Amino acid sequence: MQNTTSVPVFHFIQLSEDPDLQPVLSGLFLCMYILALFGNLLIILTVSSDSHLHTPMYFFLSNLSMVDIGFISTTVPRVIVDIQTHCPAISYVGCLTQMSLFVIFACMDDMLLVVMAYDRFVAICHPLHYQVIMNPSRCGVLLLACFLLSLLELLLLYVAVLNFSNCEDYDYVEISNFFCGSSEVLKLACFDTVISNIVRYCVGTVFGILPISGIIFSYYKIVSSIMRSSSSSGKHKAFSTCGSHLSIVCLFYGTALGVYFSSSLSLSPKTNAVASVMYTVVTPMLNPFIYSLRNKDIKTALRKILSRTF
Repeated sequence: MQNTTSVPVFHFIQLSEDPDLQPVLSGLFLCMYILALFGNLLIILTVSSDSHLHTPMYFFLSNLSMVDIGFISTTVPRVIVDIQTHCPAISYVGCLTQMSLFVIFACMDDMLLVVMAYDRFVAICHPLHYQVIMNPSRCGVLLLACFLLSLLELLLLYVAVLNFSNCEDYDYVEISNFFCGSSEVLKLACFDTVISNIVRYCVGTVFGILPISGIIFSYYKIVSSIMRSSSSSGKHKAFSTCGSHLSIVCLFYGTALGVYFSSSLSLSPKTNAVASVMYTVVTPMLNPFIYSLRNKDIKTALRKILSRTF
């Protein structure tokens, strides 16, 4: 007798089953992907080419742009291919690979937003000690910590998700999203629903609620410090700099945490998928434009680059 084990194939839900909308969706995703690549690469080029931008704030911004490129590249190219081939399916190994990359880049994005809030807190509340606190070695340690925390989250999820390999054989598995996200794959693990929800909420609290609590605390201190300042120009500059960061924080955390925690509820899969587009596609696309349009230093550096090019 031959012992065979069937390897499951994961099938994604379709954002739209209307065949007339498939080319429109494909073109829309392609345009957003190109804009995200162009905008984030432009931020990286601008920061690296202008010595005036070699500061901790722009160091973290350029790293955020690199992470955003990886983040959006984890999902969008696959979505475009699935729409074109009319075959939204992925292998077991491919799903775990996509989930791993997605978790690493999403958590890096998450942690970098916290570090950027901390950087603004030190710059505004402790300006005299800013250069000492945010020295190059400290910035490197913070960046390394973001990466290590991303690996830790992935390890915790793997402990749960790899239980799927011990389940009974599956020939057809449906993912209630357009990519292999951690919350979707976690529902497929061989856990009791209560245990699965406990794992989900513990990971979400440690890597979602706690970081955003740190951001809220940082901005509480920042606003308090700004309101005590007598300089109107200083207030405007501080609010302008922090406004860009807060816009991204609200868009990213609002949709990401909503989708992550609502996956345990009986909501429409398409509702979750549309909400997922906001933080997996729209946020990486908007990041560079929000920062460049609201930041005088970035705009000045861009003008210098364009003047030298043309």
